[in-house]
Amino acid sequence: MRKVILPICLMLGACVAGTTSDQPTRANTQTQSMMPSMKAFAAPRPVPPSRSNRDIHRDFMDLAFQLESGRMLTQFTRFEGPVSVRVTGSPPPNLAPDLNRLLFRLRNEAGIQIARTNDANANITIEAVSRADIRRHLPKAACFVVPNISALSEYRAAKRSRATNWSTLKRREKLAIFLPSDASPQEVRDCLHEELAQALGPLNDLYRLSDSVFNDDNVHTVLTGFDMLILRAYYAPELRNGMARGQVAARLPAILSRLNPAGDQVAPRHADSTPRAWIRAIQTALGPGARPAQRRTAATEAVKIAQAMGWSDHRRAFSHFALGRLNQGADPRFAQTQFQLADQFYRQTPNTSLHQAYAASHLAAHAISRGQGPEALAIIGPHLAITERHENAALLATLLMLRAEALELSGRVSEAKAVRLDSLGWARYGFGADWAVRAKLREISALSPLKGSNG
Repeated sequence: MRKVILPICLMLGACVAGTTSDQPTRANTQTQSMMPSMKAFAAPRPVPPSRSNRDIHRDFMDLAFQLESGRMLTQFTRFEGPVSVRVTGSPPPNLAPDLNRLLFRLRNEAGIQIARTNDANANITIEAVSRADIRRHLPKAACFVVPNISALSEYRAAKRSRATNWSTLKRREKLAIFLPSDASPQEVRDCLHEELAQALGPLNDLYRLSDSVFNDDNVHTVLTGFDMLILRAYYAPELRNGMARGQVAARLPAILSRLNPAGDQVAPRHADSTPRAWIRAIQTALGPGARPAQRRTAATEAVKIAQAMGWSDHRRAFSHFALGRLNQGADPRFAQTQFQLADQFYRQTPNTSLHQAYAASHLAAHAISRGQGPEALAIIGPHLAITERHENAALLATLLMLRAEALELSGRVSEAKAVRLDSLGWARYGFGADWAVRAKLREISALSPLKGSNG
């Protein structure tokens, strides 16, 4: 399931004064009363995987033969033959085009025979229901996927049976995905990508992956080049339902050499496994239910574990990032130091350009709050194209809103108006309702010394 995670990456307001389931699973504004049209991304441009096939082999095995809870799976399962997908419930307007775009990518990049249908016997049913309905069944889930049912109304009675137990599944024939009908377009799309990928392929998430949606940090929101390679390997003709771990492991090197020959020439990095203690600390810090002091304590613990593990990768960076976000209101200077440390570790880790963009949003916000417009512009500039390529409208809108404030601080008022207007189309996709877009604008506008006290 996709976890409900405190949106630490996009919440900037604090710069201003003032048990895992087995179900696999993120002031003054000058705005007009009428918002511009919602923007859409152009043709997908996924970044090809750049890691060693030996590392990808290990990643595939850990993704395919383990659940998010840590429980091991004894056999390989997937769909055999063409896969049909139908949509039920109350789908929001953007679900259909986003689903069509995703199915096109799965056919062309992952080589999976998958298409939409209206047949009630579809292999995969995507039911759009309210967020309240989802959390009534799984309080920590934004969306989730379940085998052998077709409707949320069937889940309560079936969830304790063998039918919905992934560890006893022999083959995949019928699955249901439950998405929020009342979330922002981007949140619905993000759920669609992660849950459909897990319905088709791996059920696990790994924090050690820096270039994948199969990671509970929710940094990547659409399927990456690495993810499509994993799915293409998952449906390779050399594999079949019922294979044991050793059988799949024996066939995988040849599969990866055929599908990703460049990976045979790359030296392995072999990132350490992520200890459950660090995962629990991050989930407490960013998940639902904990009080602010508990979150800060948990984030501090995550940093200590990362240091003890000797990490210098994106997991170390993410620990500092979480600690910075959770301390912005209590200790802004300490938070800024944590964001700088996060940026430092991200920069020395491959495949973290999108992660760096998240850190940049906070570093730029801090520069704006100090009235340093040119500095903020320099921070933001390199990350706009990266964010657009990764199709993250919420982050792109945030960076553009920050850029508008930085331009105003630099005396470039007309440019600021144009950039702010440009941000609104992306914000409508990323944040959804007009009130949410306006709230984000007010939040970022209040950072500027030109518009209010920053403490």
